Amino acid sequence: MVLAIVIIGIIVIAAFIFGGMYNGLVRLNVRADEAWSDITVQLKRRADLIPNLVNTVKGYEKHEKSVFENVTAARAQTLSAASPAEAGKAENQFQQTLKSLFAVAEAYPDLKASQNFQQLQAELTDTEDKIQASRRFYNSIVRDFNMKRQEFPTRTIANRFGFNKDKEFFEVDEAQLASIQKPVDVQF
Repeated sequence: MVLAIVIIGIIVIAAFIFGGMYNGLVRLNVRADEAWSDITVQLKRRADLIPNLVNTVKGYEKHEKSVFENVTAARAQTLSAASPAEAGKAENQFQQTLKSLFAVAEAYPDLKASQNFQQLQAELTDTEDKIQASRRFYNSIVRDFNMKRQEFPTRTIANRFGFNKDKEFFEVDEAQLASIQKPVDVQF
């Protein structure tokens, strides 16, 4: 009788331990999805600001058509990115095209003094800060999920219940990292 109680106790304790491991994986998986959603919301917000910024700059110079086309194409790529890897690649391209747009703006003192342009620039800067914060949060959740998924004995539970693949980090392409890290030289 005592042996049966001990065995039942061990089974109950093991069930709680394995249940806790499974719930931890589920919690981190959901948090990673939520963090990715936050990134896409901020990317969408920035993409919504870009047409206003482009239109403001367009009014000052008509022959810079290729700059505007490049910004529009980069915006579309950012919005259509489906994975962290695609989004990282699109972000690299988008950062480069924004630099060229601000270079055009620098050539026109009236544009730089425009309150509308300054407001759009401030909103874009705020959005960029939010995107960076969202990226950091997402990558920290992905790190926690990937580590927990690989630890023993959680790895056994992870493989058994479909958590057998690491999540992708939102990474910047190393080849373009140097150019992205250089600050944009915008003088107002």
